[in-house]
Amino acid sequence: MATSSRFGAEDLSFSSGLGRRGFMKTVLTGTAVSAAALSRLNASIYESLGVLNERHLGEPAPDGAYWEALKRHFMFQDDLIMMNNGTVGPMPRPVFNTLMKYFRMQVANPYDVYNYLPTLKEAVRVKLAAFIGASPDETVLTSNTTEGINLVAQGLDLAEGDEVLMTNLEHPGGINPWKIREKRHGIVVREIPVGVPPKSVGEFVEAFARALTPKTRVIFLSHTVYMTGLIAPLKEISRMAHEKGILVAADSAHGLGMLDLNMKDLGVDFFASSPYKWMGAPTGIGLLYIRKEVQDRLWPTIVSSGWDAVQTGARRFDPQGQRADAMVMALGEALEFQNVIGKARIARRIRGLAAHLKSGLKTIPGVTLHTPEDPYLSAGLTVFSLKGVNSQAIVDYVREKHNLVIRTVGISAEDITAVRVSTPIYISTKEVDMVLAGVRHFS
Repeated sequence: MATSSRFGAEDLSFSSGLGRRGFMKTVLTGTAVSAAALSRLNASIYESLGVLNERHLGEPAPDGAYWEALKRHFMFQDDLIMMNNGTVGPMPRPVFNTLMKYFRMQVANPYDVYNYLPTLKEAVRVKLAAFIGASPDETVLTSNTTEGINLVAQGLDLAEGDEVLMTNLEHPGGINPWKIREKRHGIVVREIPVGVPPKSVGEFVEAFARALTPKTRVIFLSHTVYMTGLIAPLKEISRMAHEKGILVAADSAHGLGMLDLNMKDLGVDFFASSPYKWMGAPTGIGLLYIRKEVQDRLWPTIVSSGWDAVQTGARRFDPQGQRADAMVMALGEALEFQNVIGKARIARRIRGLAAHLKSGLKTIPGVTLHTPEDPYLSAGLTVFSLKGVNSQAIVDYVREKHNLVIRTVGISAEDITAVRVSTPIYISTKEVDMVLAGVRHFS
């Protein structure tokens, strides 16, 4: 048990004697750390997490020894405080280890890349499906959210004049796949204004209900709105739309790893996400969920041999051809890391930190909060502006003073630029208070 004690709350320096920089150098050059050694390092990390879980299982507080110890499993450089994982998040150390392990395989034994890795890929699909409350036959492995949305927008049979409804808060990666269909095939893309923020679930759903026409075929919307932090009421939208025979497709780029997701509960038909934001997977791997009951309404877009006979279920919608399977394996490790902590626990901490931020922002004169305060309609993205102050100045100030990364976003519906802050599991109220102090500096 000496090992368990050692790894309970300390930064996991490696038993090989390598420091963090030495470890990074040797892994990246492929000269010192074997696949077996990387596996042993991961086993030590999970052993330490098991000890932490036993010690701190019942702690409800957003901060504490558990989260401080967990933070050390991320390999931040030069005391960087990353509070913009809404764009790209960091990888936990076990995920990085696994990524290097399988990239190293291609260097050392390319035969196993096509002989061995495909057998492991299906295990990751099964794990990902379980994580989102879906079947493996409904789970597609993509590159990112934008690719997933394109597979849906280009794969549905839509005729000239058919309508796709979306909000006035969509990301370009969500808007343009439908816009190119509009330009090529004459479908109609209609924008539905929603409040910033909406006052209630009912207000949001009613805006779409009023906009429906006999030509409406699809409601497409951001589940996790990048420019305001809104968590759209996807379950209620899906219920309303399905009563009218309308499909629902969701851009949930931030959802995987931020929210406790269950596809059956949400009732959505198509759901695309990027696990490299909040889950800690590498860039270049994504999720597309396709509800089994609507799969016969979607054509595959990127195909190779066997798409119409060999591949079954969601597998036939996977973009075909040789891909970087090391990223798929790293996704499996990211899922494992999240499962050890617990989806509900992660979602609770993220919302707790966001609540602390919102509470502080409300006390600062001149601040306008563009994110709903209702935790059902918000989670880990908080967006605000300060009257008379350039939002970029706030972003620059906290970066220069604290090496703390946040960002600006343009809110098209308000014609303003605001500040967006992510509150992931590896920060604490201390870092949130640094942001608040930065805002007060300008108030």
